[in-house]
Amino acid sequence: MMSDLNCFGYSDWFKSRVDEVMIAAHDIARVVAVHKDSYTITKGGAEIFAELSGNLLYRVESSQDLPTTGDWVYADFFDNDTHAIIYGIFPRKTLLQRKTAGKTVDFQLIAANIDVAFIIQSLNENFNLRRLERYLVMINESGIEPIILLSKCDLIPKDKILEIKQKVLAIAPHNLVLEFSNLNQENIDQVISLLKSEWSYCLLGSSGVGKTTLLNRIIGSEKYETQSVSKIQSKGRHTTTSRQLVRLKNGAMIIDTPGMRELGSISIDEGLDETFSEIIELSKNCKFSNCSHTNEKGCAVLAAIEVDDLSEKRYQNYLKMKKESTFNEMSYLEKRKKDRQFGKMVKSIMKNKQR
Repeated sequence: MMSDLNCFGYSDWFKSRVDEVMIAAHDIARVVAVHKDSYTITKGGAEIFAELSGNLLYRVESSQDLPTTGDWVYADFFDNDTHAIIYGIFPRKTLLQRKTAGKTVDFQLIAANIDVAFIIQSLNENFNLRRLERYLVMINESGIEPIILLSKCDLIPKDKILEIKQKVLAIAPHNLVLEFSNLNQENIDQVISLLKSEWSYCLLGSSGVGKTTLLNRIIGSEKYETQSVSKIQSKGRHTTTSRQLVRLKNGAMIIDTPGMRELGSISIDEGLDETFSEIIELSKNCKFSNCSHTNEKGCAVLAAIEVDDLSEKRYQNYLKMKKESTFNEMSYLEKRKKDRQFGKMVKSIMKNKQR
């Protein structure tokens, strides 16, 4: 059984973090998919329907306490492994998350224990450096390696592709950037060659950039449904509605994700610093240690913008994300405080009812 788990990425990192009490009472499994009120898990063989134990649900204080796709969990299996109950979650090696869409200030979990994230942008009207920076911040904050894939390279000339790649490398000089086409399958083999056995990957990008079609190309069959892109708006239509972990023939695992229209963040200091490292380095040369980089004399950041050593659009995006993150973090902490107070009140009422 352990070798089957290894095939799904159960590495020494997780083995060294096993809870001895939990492992004595339960089996180990990995979450393959998350549904509204249930899960699909595997212990190396078939995929099995699973639900959360009452005790685990009782301990949940936020969405981060719930399993997500890619998580390792402790579970019991019943009736010849036809269904299971989840009792606990392993520590996470990495966790990809974002602020929930809209005005609600909470985390939405995307996937756990991912080694590499493919950020996909198409080389037509969808291409957007500012959005790419947001994806990079989210991924860098999670401690995941980003690889940037530029789809639909069959639509534009080679010199234009080179120009766009140079712009990408200017903001992500240490990341691999590769163009590809789902239509004529250019560089699809190169994408497949990046996938390592027992490693976990995910596909990120807006609707219509070709994530699900790429997954079908990697698998070698039209296993997952795709839809055409709107000719009027050049925007994709949502096809993937949930996150499912798929194990490939070479032993790698990959998760397709729904297109994300909003990429709000909560508490992303490390991700910002890594993604905008040149701004952090410039700020060390400012005249004042508390420089706000807005109007101070002797500001190294403003000086770099003045001589075109730093893109003003890139800097404005950095400021915008930092401001959003600070506001969202304060709002989230206030929400958590209210949630805890409400939770204590409910538990107190339940105890009094039992007396």
